[in-house]
Amino acid sequence: MKRSTVLHIGFDDTDSRKGMCTTYLAYKIVEYLKKEHVKFLDYPYLIRFNPNVPWKTRGNGAVAIKIKTRKPEIVKKNIVQFVKKYSAIRDGANPGLVFYKNEEIPKSFSEFGKMALYKLVSRSYAKQFAMENGLEMFSFGNGQGLVGAIGAIGYNFRDHTFELISYRNKINFGRKREIVKESVKKMQKMTFPRTFNSFDDAKNRILIAPHGQDPVFFGVRGEDVNSVIKGASLVRSDEKIEGYMIFRSNQGTGDHLENELDIADLKPFSSGYIVGKISSKPQIEKGGHVFFSITKENKTIKCATYKQTGLGSVVSGLIKGDLVKIGGGIRKASKNHERVLNVEFLQVLELEKDILWVNPLCLRCKKSMKSKGKNQGFSCVRCGSIATEKIRKENPRKIKKQFYLPVSTAHRHLTRPLQRIRKFNTKLHFDKSSNWFKHQLC
Repeated sequence: MKRSTVLHIGFDDTDSRKGMCTTYLAYKIVEYLKKEHVKFLDYPYLIRFNPNVPWKTRGNGAVAIKIKTRKPEIVKKNIVQFVKKYSAIRDGANPGLVFYKNEEIPKSFSEFGKMALYKLVSRSYAKQFAMENGLEMFSFGNGQGLVGAIGAIGYNFRDHTFELISYRNKINFGRKREIVKESVKKMQKMTFPRTFNSFDDAKNRILIAPHGQDPVFFGVRGEDVNSVIKGASLVRSDEKIEGYMIFRSNQGTGDHLENELDIADLKPFSSGYIVGKISSKPQIEKGGHVFFSITKENKTIKCATYKQTGLGSVVSGLIKGDLVKIGGGIRKASKNHERVLNVEFLQVLELEKDILWVNPLCLRCKKSMKSKGKNQGFSCVRCGSIATEKIRKENPRKIKKQFYLPVSTAHRHLTRPLQRIRKFNTKLHFDKSSNWFKHQLC
């Protein structure tokens, strides 16, 4: 009998801004693989890479699938056809597809995936890596998807979450998604804290559904498979879905901001964090955006918080000398704008005392004295009492030593929500039952 082969499948950049979705391609591939009776060795991976790359479509997500099959060549041939059929190549998608036949993933693959979280990785480097490491690769368009495809199959989870993504029937592609808002609100209350980022109470807004023409109906993110299944079951709509699939993911882990940026060598579009001191008073500019600067080792970088993040009121309370940890991405300098660190989180580590020098208080009248002129001291306009110097006053700080995030509507896929701070899922039990995949015709 022919021996089974462990096959790792990775693909990325199959969607465009006009439609389609890499996870939907994964759903169709898994549907096919189940008919081939392959053995699945893990949940499909949905890996979000550096959200600051300039050519990403929506979530910059790549997919990997790990199987065991006796027909690897037939499987590979058919998956290539799926990528051609379900990729938006005519609308600008640049798919990359890789296959790797081996039970173990070398450490170099994990290092590649980690690098793709923080910085720009070139197509040429991805192709070179594939050739040197025995990866079989296919690409279309300019092949930018090879980066995510390689990074996904070797991704090393220091933490993981799950997402159940439901898919629409083809006749509903492009139509407005009709989901009962109160059902999502109720779902979040019933499943919290095992699910996250489903509903924004402050803005009374659903967060589980996209707005484009892609095949995704909604997605529920959470800590385990049972929680996302329960959450999805509570969502109400008259629309009948085609099916759903559950992905193991790095969403909600903040992994892209674990990299310490070198303030002396900040690369455009890189992601990470810097610890430094506030060196300029935050300034509110047109549109409600707030800008300030931090300094480390005599090097300075301008930081930006945008109005939609809701962080403006927080950073406005910073003063020169405060020690902070800033996480975010580096925006490339242009003719009109200098290089900027776009803030994704703020952690206040130490607060300076906000000292003010004010006119002295008349002890008799309990009123602030008036200046008599430069270097001439102060006097009380009521009783005539005099004083020679201003007095030192400490202004209470409104900002606290704590961790601050944007409002949930401004979270990126990778943003670690407050409920997940210091929470890590490191153990995994792959449930081989059919619960993680459901096609309504099955």
